[in-house]
Amino acid sequence: MKIFLKRKNQDLLLEATNEKGNSILMDASPEIGGTDAGARPMEVILMGLAGCFSLDILHILRKQKLTIDDYRVEVEGIREKVGKANPFKQILIKIEVLGNIPVDKLKRAAELTFQEYCSVSKMLEKSAQITYELYLNNQKI
Repeated sequence: MKIFLKRKNQDLLLEATNEKGNSILMDASPEIGGTDAGARPMEVILMGLAGCFSLDILHILRKQKLTIDDYRVEVEGIREKVGKANPFKQILIKIEVLGNIPVDKLKRAAELTFQEYCSVSKMLEKSAQITYELYLNNQKI
């Protein structure tokens, strides 16, 4: 796996591209010379976590032939100062699913994802406490 990164302007706007040509923009805050024209690198990490967690859960449910009417995730990262850096110390993932999904199937899909499948959470759990909440048809389970 390789990522290629190039500067897009004379400020701090960057474009990261994978080997297949898919790309994202990253930028910094105006306080340090950015223009807010892309996601911050720490936001990209949370996006990666949301994507990894979601792809696994959706794949597990789809293999069981369960129909999901709507699916949303909110990820919140809480950071702490460590020297001059600000890594995540806590991350909360809120997963909202709408559809005729049995509660036990959704719970099991989330457990498998968190405990076994999501490579991003496995990497991040070494340095941050990661928790998740499940909502099925607007009810916390």
